[in-house]
Formats: sequence, C-alpha cells, structure tokens
Amino acid sequence: MSPAGAAMRLSVLAGLAVAWQLAALVADDPISLPAFTEVVARVWSTWAADPTAWSNAIGPSLARLLAGWSMAVVAGVVIGTILGLSATARDYLGPTISFLRAIPPPALLPLFIVLLGIGDGMKAAVIGFGAVWPILLNTADGVASVDPLQRDTARAYRIGFRDELIRIVLPAAAPRIFAGLRISLSIAVILMVISEMIATVDGVGFALVQAQRSFRTLDVWAAIVVLGIIGFSLNAALGVVEGRALRWHRGAMRTEA
Repeated sequence: MSPAGAAMRLSVLAGLAVAWQLAALVADDPISLPAFTEVVARVWSTWAADPTAWSNAIGPSLARLLAGWSMAVVAGVVIGTILGLSATARDYLGPTISFLRAIPPPALLPLFIVLLGIGDGMKAAVIGFGAVWPILLNTADGVASVDPLQRDTARAYRIGFRDELIRIVLPAAAPRIFAGLRISLSIAVILMVISEMIATVDGVGFALVQAQRSFRTLDVWAAIVVLGIIGFSLNAALGVVEGRALRWHRGAMRTEA
C-alpha cells in the first residue's frame, strides 16, 4: 500500500474518532455514550497496560478463535475440493450441506455443551462449525470453475492427479478460497464472543458480558474496541498472506487488462 493510500485510510478512522467525540459531547450522557478519549484511556489502563489482560482474556480468546478457525479452514478446503471435483459428491452432499449451514451456530451451543462440556473444545467446535461454510462453498465453487482446458492439458502431459491438484486446481481456485477465508474469519470472531458469554470464566467475551451485567458501560465500550482491534489485526494479517499468495494472480489480471 502506498503512503498516500495508508494516510487516506487513517484519515477516515481519525474522522470517525472525531465524530464519536463530538457526538459524546452533544449527547452529554457518559453512561450511554462515553467520549472517545475516555474509552481509549480505559482500553489502555484495562487492556494494554494490564499484564493479566493477555493471560485472562486476549490469550484464551485468540487460542479458541485460531483453533476453531483452523479446523474450519482444513475441513472447508478438503470437503470443498472434493465437492468441486465431483459432480456426484455435490449431488449427494448438497442437500445435507444446505441443511447444516442453515442452522444458526449459537442454537447449537446447548448441544455442544452436552456433548463436549464447557471447555475450550466446545468453543472451538462452535467457531469451526459456523466458520466452515464460506470456506467450503467458495472452495467448491472455485475448484468447479477451473478451466477444463487446463486440466485436459495436464492429463495430456500425463501429470499425476496430486500434482494437478497442487499446481493447477488449487492455485486457480485460490482467489475464491481466500474470499471465503476473509468471510469466515469475521464469523469466527463473532462466534468466539458468543461462545465466551456462556459457561466460561475468561476471554474477551466473558469480560464484555461481566461489564454489561455490572453496568460498567465504559468497560463495555472498551471491550468492544478491543474486539475491533483483534478483528482488524487478524484481517490485516490474512490480507498480507493473501497478497503474497495471490501475487501471481494480480500480475496476470494486470497483464490481461
């Protein structure tokens, strides 16, 4: 990203912060809408400057999030590739997948608690179940839309199925796979918070709901900002990986243009 582009994005964030500060001054209701500066100060004192915040909240939340999302990535790419390669698999598994992805993941929390208990495994399972569908569907669509001429050429040169999959099919489907990864990462953050609001004693979601139950509005806003920072940071990291992995794709698009 160019310095001008980075400055433009930062200016938008700065504008939102100024608008928040002005809205708080106009509303003059620090209980419902605290000032932006007060929230930033609370984020620093409660989260950034407190060494226990990582061990009691941010660390456990990130561990659950990454565990659940990693399971979703593996399952989504593997099953999606199978569906993309096989029309028969799509015909047989399509209705089941449509039914399962229509179930709201929070509705499965009681069932997962019964089956897996209230530990981190349950939370990772909820995150994985909800985050897998964008990856699976985008992978299946990307694999199925690979140019048949490319695969026919690989077969003509007697390239094995494994090499064809790794060197032709998955790279061609990579743009859609990464689109699914971005969507699923946002879903994973949401489900991380929801799962930590029930039957847990740590995590950012737990801190958020405890602040809400204690009517500590400033701490609620601070926890929301921390969640935004976590989501933004993870999305930025994924964007870096995507940029490097799809560098060839963007070069090809510019060449075609």
